[in-house]
Amino acid sequence: MQFPRVKSEHLPFRTPHGTVRIGGEIYGLAAEIRDPHDWVATALDLMDGRRTPPDITRCLLEHFAGLSATQADGLLTALLATGYIEDAVNDEPATPSGSEADRYSRNLAYFRRVDLRPGHTPRQAQNALARSRVLVLGLGGTGSHAAWALAAAGIGAIHCVDHDRVEASNLTRQVLYTEADIGRPKAQAAAERLRSVNSQARITFEHRAVTDERQLDELLAGFDILALCADEPDSESLRGWVSKAAVRAGVPWVGGGYNGPLVTVGVFTPEGPCFPCLAAGEEALLPAGPPPRLGGQGVIAPSAGISGQLVANEVIALLTGISRTRPGFIRGINLIAPDDLVYVRHPALPDCPTCNRPPVLPAGPLTTPGSERP
Repeated sequence: MQFPRVKSEHLPFRTPHGTVRIGGEIYGLAAEIRDPHDWVATALDLMDGRRTPPDITRCLLEHFAGLSATQADGLLTALLATGYIEDAVNDEPATPSGSEADRYSRNLAYFRRVDLRPGHTPRQAQNALARSRVLVLGLGGTGSHAAWALAAAGIGAIHCVDHDRVEASNLTRQVLYTEADIGRPKAQAAAERLRSVNSQARITFEHRAVTDERQLDELLAGFDILALCADEPDSESLRGWVSKAAVRAGVPWVGGGYNGPLVTVGVFTPEGPCFPCLAAGEEALLPAGPPPRLGGQGVIAPSAGISGQLVANEVIALLTGISRTRPGFIRGINLIAPDDLVYVRHPALPDCPTCNRPPVLPAGPLTTPGSERP
């Protein structure tokens, strides 16, 4: 980094308690660092885009008699690795020009704030989305919101798969359909609507059901990630199939859904732990007796929408590399009890055949009559 500068989204300020808060009073707290000698605050003040790292080290040593050169170098190295610092020389313009940049200007501002990897730029994240191919399986309450968000965010190719047709009861929560779509295949209606959201994305569809693992092998071939938003034939079996097929294909997957007001999303990669391992770990914590009854048809638009947006958020995080949480977890919220947060993680089982085998790429995809494939 030639000329370090603190990102405007993460401007620091001193507190009366001997700490430095990065994030500023306007943007919210990103980090808090103990700074009893005022070394950190001074170093950050010196990072104004006009000094090189050696210049900053020299200024620190001149200002603090009790600071050694080794300490100054270590402090500077640690701060530069936080991701709150950018290089003023390679900085992208604050207001990008051109129709494409204007369209995704808010995306770029978001990535600039949350991507804390030194040397990474917002455009790298946006370009990663544009190159990505996402399979969305299930276009109901969760899937319709997830697909819309992914298309709006700039995903390059989205393939929509669902076997259902639009019904009147879907219109309370499934954002891609209107009354005029009742009776039409969901996948087709969704694809048409997504094309109107982002004409630059390649949107394709298949009107089909998934009833076994082999069909998942066919579907996953050629995609970078799966957004699993279906719950048929049943969610447990389907997630078990996906866990195995995703490992064979070397494809990460994100699955989301809702049980009344409880909204959850899970993130998994071929490296594990897989969904069955996580489910087994959670089941071991339950008391003996019949399992609790979950599910049902109770849902309103907000729970479906939040579910789908959580799925899209995790897909984007994986594709761009901005995620700060290692995959292999489920998290969520209870909409009628906001303090009832969900976070579940368990290690892979030692005898799990999915987590303890190398991924094997499947054969090429098979075609399905009457469908469009990317």
